[in-house]
Amino acid sequence: MWLPILFLIIGIGLGLLTDIRIPEMYADYLSIAVLAAFDTLFGGIRAYLEEKFDEKVFLSGFFFNILLAALLAFIGVQLGIDLYLAAVFAFGVRLFQNIAAIRRFVIDKKYISKKLAKWRRK
Repeated sequence: MWLPILFLIIGIGLGLLTDIRIPEMYADYLSIAVLAAFDTLFGGIRAYLEEKFDEKVFLSGFFFNILLAALLAFIGVQLGIDLYLAAVFAFGVRLFQNIAAIRRFVIDKKYISKKLAKWRRK
């Protein structure tokens, strides 16, 4: 669980501490890369909660998703179509599915702990 949160903190810290401006021509690439990174991050958190987390899978997925999304955006620019929108849709759907699964896990865990507390009092 600590690895996804560590990378999130490092990324936010680097973003806030540096005054790097991204040229507008790279905005599509960066936006899709950030979306892919968030998808992987929340997927890692979900995997940890489901007790299926593997650091190798997380790290390889993190970099592979970012590179694949950027490559898809690049090919789309070369073809003259907004091909990156397919990646935005795919990563967006997965991102919301992971967030929903995390939310359900947290809610179920609180619900179960309340039921156990009631049962122990009886």
